[in-house]
Amino acid sequence: MLTKSLKARKDDLSSPKNQLKFLNNGIFKEGELPRFKDKIAETGNFPLKPKKLEILQLNLGYMCNQVCSHCHVDAGPDRKEIMTKETMEQCLEVIKTTGAHTLDLTGGAPEMNPNFRWFVEEASKAGIKDFIVRSNLTIILANKKYHDLPQFFKKHNVHVASSLPFYKREKTDKQRGSGVFDKSIKALQMLNEVGYAQEGTGLKLDLVYNPSGAFLPTDQEAMEHDFKVALKEDFNIDFNSLFAITNLPISRFLEYLIASENYEDYMYALVEAYNPTAVENVMCTNTISISWDGWLYDCDFNQMLELKVDSKVQHISEYNEDLLNDREIIISQHCYGCTAGAGSSCQGTVTE
Repeated sequence: MLTKSLKARKDDLSSPKNQLKFLNNGIFKEGELPRFKDKIAETGNFPLKPKKLEILQLNLGYMCNQVCSHCHVDAGPDRKEIMTKETMEQCLEVIKTTGAHTLDLTGGAPEMNPNFRWFVEEASKAGIKDFIVRSNLTIILANKKYHDLPQFFKKHNVHVASSLPFYKREKTDKQRGSGVFDKSIKALQMLNEVGYAQEGTGLKLDLVYNPSGAFLPTDQEAMEHDFKVALKEDFNIDFNSLFAITNLPISRFLEYLIASENYEDYMYALVEAYNPTAVENVMCTNTISISWDGWLYDCDFNQMLELKVDSKVQHISEYNEDLLNDREIIISQHCYGCTAGAGSSCQGTVTE
């Protein structure tokens, strides 16, 4: 199991430029597979343009209490990039005036940002319809100062989207580390105890599933049923919905694909599963991603590859929604991950 991020290990893949170079060469440069740009042009989707902005996704920092093998953020305890209060204040000004209806906080473990609670308290006053915090669950048990997070989330009507690779211990711990499954189960029970996913409370608790290997997620609805049955029977746990997310071939998952000699097979699988219907609803068409240091991106994955928005406006300090809505979306070969099968986004599949 990994104990350090790519950055701490000074791995070549810690460089977004090296990741993009790898993705743009090999089977794509040699013409074995079509580049994503050419593929979406075939189906009349190039250039990819944004639609109505619905989601502001803020990355509060890359620090995390876990070092997961599939992590596209390359997060971990050794990552020190954290959103400052000044940048948070700039984000709050945008939140007050945005046309977006959803605020989505992610990381790393966003709860580890020292100003996390202050920001949640302030942002919750802005009248956002859906306020999501993406939690890895184990953070709730990582330190006494986090033990009251379920009550804090409840107080501010936070929609908790929590990572759980599987409803069995072995697969979960293989992907996320020894002991993660048991801590995740305890955290879910704590969230249920304060009212999450309980009828009549309005407190939403969703699970996020990523495959544990070089394969695409199976049917989201069927998986949700299996998760609900297993977690209820084994641990008396309730949740609302399950989101199945395809692993994109970047960062530590790219490292895994290369090391396990699955990269080419995985890219073939993504390309062969290309769905033009999914392209029309990919999350970059309704989302702006804001990095810990305030830069703007089409999505969280482009953020990790340092592909800033193609706009005169590139930083939260100069935010202009009209100008951003007129941009073209930056794409590369990793985008196949969001258009395979039923499609994939931070909100799960994108097609019915």
